[in-house]
Amino acid sequence: MGQQNSLPTNDTHGSHQILLTDIAIQCTGDIDNTKASLHLAELCVFGIPDAEEGKLFPLVNASPGRWEVKDHILLTAEVNSLDCVVRSDEGEDIGFVDVNVTTMLGTAVRPDHQLGQMVQTFDSQIQLTMLCKRVEALSESNEGEDDIAIQLESEGVELLRAFIQTGKLSDITDAMSMLQQAVDVTPHGHARMPRFLANLRTSYLFRFERTGVLSDITQAISVQQRAVEITPQGHEDLPGLLNDLGNMFALRFERAGVLSDITEAISAQQRAVDLTPQGHEDLPGLLNDLGNLFALRFEQTGVLSDITEAISAQQRAVDLTPQVHPHLPRYLITLGISFKCRFQRTGVISDISEAILAQQRAVDLTPQGHADMPGHLNSLGNSFANRFKRTGMLSDITEAISAQQRAVGLTPQGDADLPGRLTNLGNSFANRFQRTGMLSDITEAISAQQKAVGLTPDGHADLPGLLTNLGASFTRRFLRDGVLSDITEAISVQHRAVNLTSQGHAALPGRLNNLRNSFQSRFERTGMLSDITEAISVQQRVVDLTPQGDAHLPRRLSNLGSSFLHRFQRTGALSDITEAISAQQRAVDLTPRGHADLPGLLNNLGTSFLSRFERTGMLSDITEAISVQQRAVDLTPQGHADLPARLINIGNSFYVRSAPGFDEADLGAALSRYKAAATSPVGPPQTKLYAARRWARTLIQHNPQSPEIVLAFDTALGLVAVIAGLEQTVQGRYTQLEDSSGLALEAAAAACVLDRPDKALEWLEQGRCLVWSQLNNLRTPLDHLYTYDKELAQSIADTAKRLETAGSSRGQPDVSMSLKEKISLENEARAHIDLASRWDDLLKKARAIPGFESFLMPASCSAIMRNIPESGPIIIITVDEDRCDALALLAGLEEPIHIPLPNFSLEKASAYRLDLDTELRSQHLRSRAVEDLAGLMREPRGCRPATMTKRLLEDPPVHRVLRGLWQEAVKPILDALGFSREDRASGRLLPRLWWCPTGPLTFLPLHAAGIYRGEDSESAFDYVVSSYTPTVVAITDRVKGNIAIDAKDLGLFLTSQPSAPGAPAIPGTTREVRSIFRMAEQRGTKVLKLEGDEVTVDGCLERMESFSSIHLACHGSQNAADPLKSRFLFHQGSLELETILRSNLKNGDLAFLSACQTSTGEEKLSDEAVHLAAGMLAAGYRRVVGTMWSIGDHAAQDVSTAFYKYILDHQEGTTDAGFDGSQSAQALHHATRQLRDRLNDSERSLLTWIPFVHFGY
Repeated sequence: MGQQNSLPTNDTHGSHQILLTDIAIQCTGDIDNTKASLHLAELCVFGIPDAEEGKLFPLVNASPGRWEVKDHILLTAEVNSLDCVVRSDEGEDIGFVDVNVTTMLGTAVRPDHQLGQMVQTFDSQIQLTMLCKRVEALSESNEGEDDIAIQLESEGVELLRAFIQTGKLSDITDAMSMLQQAVDVTPHGHARMPRFLANLRTSYLFRFERTGVLSDITQAISVQQRAVEITPQGHEDLPGLLNDLGNMFALRFERAGVLSDITEAISAQQRAVDLTPQGHEDLPGLLNDLGNLFALRFEQTGVLSDITEAISAQQRAVDLTPQVHPHLPRYLITLGISFKCRFQRTGVISDISEAILAQQRAVDLTPQGHADMPGHLNSLGNSFANRFKRTGMLSDITEAISAQQRAVGLTPQGDADLPGRLTNLGNSFANRFQRTGMLSDITEAISAQQKAVGLTPDGHADLPGLLTNLGASFTRRFLRDGVLSDITEAISVQHRAVNLTSQGHAALPGRLNNLRNSFQSRFERTGMLSDITEAISVQQRVVDLTPQGDAHLPRRLSNLGSSFLHRFQRTGALSDITEAISAQQRAVDLTPRGHADLPGLLNNLGTSFLSRFERTGMLSDITEAISVQQRAVDLTPQGHADLPARLINIGNSFYVRSAPGFDEADLGAALSRYKAAATSPVGPPQTKLYAARRWARTLIQHNPQSPEIVLAFDTALGLVAVIAGLEQTVQGRYTQLEDSSGLALEAAAAACVLDRPDKALEWLEQGRCLVWSQLNNLRTPLDHLYTYDKELAQSIADTAKRLETAGSSRGQPDVSMSLKEKISLENEARAHIDLASRWDDLLKKARAIPGFESFLMPASCSAIMRNIPESGPIIIITVDEDRCDALALLAGLEEPIHIPLPNFSLEKASAYRLDLDTELRSQHLRSRAVEDLAGLMREPRGCRPATMTKRLLEDPPVHRVLRGLWQEAVKPILDALGFSREDRASGRLLPRLWWCPTGPLTFLPLHAAGIYRGEDSESAFDYVVSSYTPTVVAITDRVKGNIAIDAKDLGLFLTSQPSAPGAPAIPGTTREVRSIFRMAEQRGTKVLKLEGDEVTVDGCLERMESFSSIHLACHGSQNAADPLKSRFLFHQGSLELETILRSNLKNGDLAFLSACQTSTGEEKLSDEAVHLAAGMLAAGYRRVVGTMWSIGDHAAQDVSTAFYKYILDHQEGTTDAGFDGSQSAQALHHATRQLRDRLNDSERSLLTWIPFVHFGY
């Protein structure tokens, strides 16, 4: 029902009195400065009986921006209005309020509902609202009769007032006793009886609202029925009394779920409407309440005629209410709620759109500062959340969160509605988490719901519902991260919710159902049979407690079947799958045609039939599975977000039936369903990606030469870009990409089977390093487009800049933030979504221009091949479960050369990676530190001296890894391309070669692959000068757009950070930088050196913009949990990868990262190259020197010095003071060879020189 917790009041009694309590003056609007300077002192009220000069009420400053009256105002029947003046502590009139008492009497609200009216202030910068609560029928006799009933009533009313102020239950209990005695001693037919009954009824309602005890609402109904009975037909009070009676029956129905109560409520309310003449001012309110009752019965029974009656009555209430009437927003809200309920039943999208329109209109009509505004925003947010569940549109759930955050922010502390609104906000965060997987969202959900629980006292009737919502959010987070403490907490709070819910309570089955979900989730994680058995036990109790005819029964039966299915899948007990099918079949049978839940119930039933078929092989089961799943698909409306998932399920059933011995046509049916799901215009992108992968893999398995494989992988890779779209932060995109890791490699392997190296190249470029590619697109020069459409080009440039800023700098919510800060972040998120949408629209406009059809689309093979460097090939090595291949890209060719690697495999690559990682960890090569190179020259930086154990001598792991890489991958590639070993004595320069590794190969040193023991020793070092690149386009874009660096920026900036806080001292960095500085200075090169505290992080970033090349000698740190937090450690802070990405260094040339792990990626994102070296390339540097693991302090000095000496010796021109890093690859090759020549070929020696690597052009 629209006002689900509303308590009735008699709005037509002409003789009763009302009490205004909890009076407060509240600052509203964004006026924080005003709050600090404003000092209110008193409220002067005119119009109170016996106070002709006005009555003064002191204002007490209760909190910043809030002043409260510690008294109440008693209004008798003859008072029509009050004039209230707000005054400052200097006696100045700040503003005034005209309170229309007549209108207030015509508004039916529950006792704790806060009324609000804006103060008309004399200063437009000051925004104030007067708040109060209204209690009816708390009248005292003015007749002065010395009557025992009057005395009892008076004492009861005083106690009731005390309860309103303090919430002390003993006061309300004593008040009820006094008021009951007043009724008992009053003769039947006495004129005061209606008043006494009204007071007694109100006291029962107050206690019921506070405790939820069923006997109190039953007593209230009994009292109200007596009041109706003694009221003559035709009396003007009768409709109001009937209205109140109907609302009380509704309250008992909500508490106990007995259908006869809601039928009684509708009967009384309908009679109230029928007794009210057309044109009467009370009629819209009575119609609105009648609609609420029909909606409430609909929620129980699911009978469509009820919700249709509700909408009809509420629409009539809206139509009869003038545009300026203060109650119109409230009627619009309840009308919207009924439209939402019908949408939940039928799934007709127009209903939820009507709900949003009505509730948005209500919000627009409600003045800022009005006490109803938070409730209206909360309802609007709920409707947006419901539409999101149907469409999956991220903008809807973002709008929901925005509205609900505003609702929470406008709700005063201590308001009874605040816990419920916090819970709704938490539910919306949880819903968005289901769509995006962002951990911050589920953390926010739990935080909001924990606050809701914390604000609710023990014994409060709402506490169990708040606990069960909190438990559901803990369960969701557990399903994402698998942390057992979360599911333990979920079960704990849901157990508490169930234990606090009395037997017979209407909400008990729903709370038990949530407890079952948590037990089942823990079972799925741990496999403990006791958990799924408990889930079945709990859900069976849910079903047993749900009455026949209850609208929730089918879904609860289906959930019971799901639990039986899970236990069957664990134990194989046929009795369990039989029970599952029985329960789910009954759920389907009980669901009327046209019900929005029916397709989902059929889908679940089909899944169980499929599982039984896989166990027994009975053809009738798989036939039945396909039959009901097809019906589920047919009943699912086009445009429904669940349609792709249901297509996948029926596709799975067709696929199972296509096994040998069955109908082979089923394979085609399965493929067609996977294809339809993958290419559906609606549905969660993750679901559609799953379908696309199923489509592609099924084709590969059964028809590996099918040309449709190309379409399947095109679709899948296109969906990856959607899942990690520009509307998300960079970190959010990386989170999404974890689940699709390896897809591009799978696609490339299929392309190689099809003899399509062109598609393999395109897919590898499209599906790897996606975030770097997005950043590159946002920074693409638009000179060509400017010549065609200057305005469009400028719009694209502006939007790109704003998108890049939003993606890299948008903050993430934290539980410690204020609500205002969180609302601001959500506004940023909404703006970010709008920017991404605008970006898509602008790209469509650009691609409509002839010649720009492929503008910023993934590059085609031909476009890539046009810009391969002349100086050497680019080699991509793909590693997949089925095969391994190399693609060699050579200048002048139209497509890559395909080089199969039959002796290499994913298993071998993974084993090599593990062996190397184990050895690095045993050597403690994870941080830069001082070392002693005795025997090697000195110890490796950050490496403990290792004894030459027997195992090391017999089976050296580093040698084994390098030999395997050489013999199985690198040497076959070099041989296929005709490379030969160069004689060092010849003095000829080795040719260049760029490695573009994939998967586990990204962690392995291809540049050092070779045999280092025995007479046949040779390595890649003897054949080529190796560089690395995260993508091919990272090189070809440099070839294509080889823009000269601004001469004024040509120079070298050096910094050493030898003593970063919390890290070991590395004094060698100081010597390293000073040596390079002296060398460059002697050559006349533009060079700047800043050491330690001489430079801040911001200062370093400034120098990066004014010097084309940079040398960072410091500690580096790779953050596996949050790759964008990988950083360089400075004396005064950390330079993070995330910060580097915000730079756009158009004149960047060379970055030498003399730190540890600067090219170490993240295993879960192996194809995204999330490391510091790649970040420097993305920020604009043409070439980067980095390290694969920790480096020795002295070795780093030696390599750096030799590196710069080579560059300066080969610098073109002698008068140019600039610095040119174009020879950096050859320089690093030369420097590391010099170091290698001074070492032996032991494991430690190899680990000393191998980590230095070159990236870029």
